[in-house]
Amino acid sequence: MLNVEYVRSLNCNYERILLDKLPEEKKYQYSILGRCQIKGLLPCNLRYIDGQAYLYYDISSRQNVALLFGSRSITREWVRDFLWSLRHIREELGRFLLDMNNIVWYPEQIFQELENNVFSFLYVPYYEGESGFMKLMEFWVEHIDYNDEVLVDCVYRMYERVERNGETYLQTQIFEDAQCLEDRKLPELAYTVVEESRAEEADESIVPTVSVHESENEKAPLQEKPTKFGKKGLRGILEGKRGRSQKLREDYRQSMQQEMMDYEYAVAEKTKYESTYGQTVFFEEKTQASRQPHRLLTPQGRLVLSLEQVNLTIGKKEGEVDLVLQDASVSRMHARITKEGENVYLEDLNSTNGTFQNDQRMHPYEKKKLEEGDEIKFGKVVFIFR
Repeated sequence: MLNVEYVRSLNCNYERILLDKLPEEKKYQYSILGRCQIKGLLPCNLRYIDGQAYLYYDISSRQNVALLFGSRSITREWVRDFLWSLRHIREELGRFLLDMNNIVWYPEQIFQELENNVFSFLYVPYYEGESGFMKLMEFWVEHIDYNDEVLVDCVYRMYERVERNGETYLQTQIFEDAQCLEDRKLPELAYTVVEESRAEEADESIVPTVSVHESENEKAPLQEKPTKFGKKGLRGILEGKRGRSQKLREDYRQSMQQEMMDYEYAVAEKTKYESTYGQTVFFEEKTQASRQPHRLLTPQGRLVLSLEQVNLTIGKKEGEVDLVLQDASVSRMHARITKEGENVYLEDLNSTNGTFQNDQRMHPYEKKKLEEGDEIKFGKVVFIFR
């Protein structure tokens, strides 16, 4: 597991990785990364602090994929751009005799420039840990646009083959499968599905096996194994999620109805009039103060925004953020404010000119709890949190 932290140094933002042991700097991969700036890789340099070795990756003006698509869908165009970048970086690494297996594919470790959408990948010399490509595919499954049927089928195909064949699939087959995103159609597939009724009759919980036979004009150099998904594939997963969501809403509605019925019944029981008068019982009136939502104010006290929503992103790129600040000192995606329980937190999103809480600059991706009266500064734009 990578030991990662985010720091700012020499007016740049860095992702810093602590190495388990001191590296042999003269070894080829360290030498080539230190001397050459390979297009498509995050700029990297080796530094020593207090006897420990760190790899510093310059992530200035870039944003990681996990954050970019935390609340929006991945489109077909984005997947095409990503796969084009994947093909390009594979060729570049081959040109410099570097190992493709040393790229870390976790969504948090893949960065994109917001100005031109260029991808940058993190390369760790002589890396022996998990590559994270399966996690990337799972992230795609969760975030792709399910209104695009061709995209759904294409990602389903990719997910299955990565699961079966590992990263061997990245060599050539992934690019062949991605052609469907250009042609807007998929090669015909013949499905042989084991009937679900057999499993039900046997009272089995095993998902039916699906065998996929490719048409003769499609190359299939990789050996296929049975899939764990069953005949519905990703659509089944999606429908399952929708079904669970509907069930939760229905259960909640029924429980609320039951509570209201119980309440009405209890009130009816307690308000039955007896034939004889008893003492009057005094009920203390309890006024429940409605808590006002937190707000952002200018230093002069003018209301800018009520923080009623749980997650608020701040920056100057319209369509990507919730609060647009048209100021040259503000980054495209600068910061965000989140609510967790009763607490509100401020988080820097790898901004260029920094996010400040009471004049204290935050590290990239650092999260701090906000208190009433705090001064918040995004670049040069100042607000008061109330």
